[in-house]
Amino acid sequence: MLSIVVPALNEVENIPSVMQSIPFSGLESAGWKTEVVIVDNASTDGTGDVARELGARVVLQPNRGYGNAYHAGFAAATGDVIATGDADRTYPFDALPDLLSRLVDHDVEFMTTNRLSRANRAAMQPSHSIANHALSALSRALFRNGLRDSQSGMWIFRDYVWHGLDVRSTGMAFSQEIKNAATRAGYRCQEVPIEYRARGGSAKLNAFGDGVGNIRQLVEHRFRKSRAALRPVPTVLGELDSV
Repeated sequence: MLSIVVPALNEVENIPSVMQSIPFSGLESAGWKTEVVIVDNASTDGTGDVARELGARVVLQPNRGYGNAYHAGFAAATGDVIATGDADRTYPFDALPDLLSRLVDHDVEFMTTNRLSRANRAAMQPSHSIANHALSALSRALFRNGLRDSQSGMWIFRDYVWHGLDVRSTGMAFSQEIKNAATRAGYRCQEVPIEYRARGGSAKLNAFGDGVGNIRQLVEHRFRKSRAALRPVPTVLGELDSV
């Protein structure tokens, strides 16, 4: 069973395209029964209603924040594998059959994705690209896990991984924290390049505030004692060349 968990804040114009991009028939052919969990993060534009009409299971999270949305979504997910992505049309949900095949074939427990290739430059604002590269470099320096894109919001992982992690962020830092927690805990991790697409609608990022918060979280996470049980040997598999 696959649970696709998507946080959404006022994305009513994008939800139909996101739902349409999920390859349900391809996933079914590959043996994946699929549920879509849309986390309505206190939207005011009817995002949840539209998602429900399109067949998604909608979870309400009144406390706004990227991390808050994922905490609620993961608690509601019923699949033994969880896939994520944003509700702004930037992530390639149509690549899920390929990504899931790699997860299984390479015996990966936590897969994350890399958006920062030259081919994707046009889809990301230059200032956001610079910030992503800088935060990723700092994350690599602190956690020494080799991940090229610490801020990517598309991950695929076994559900037991989530239950073995100590992830505390309620905001945008959740994305880097879950990756660093998974590698630090010793799960078999792999980073895979993906296509990144132009955003639909208006961005929700607070570039300066989120950036400062992410830096603070990286330092705090690096030197804190985790509440989760650590696995014996961290394993990060090399990045694949393509999807």
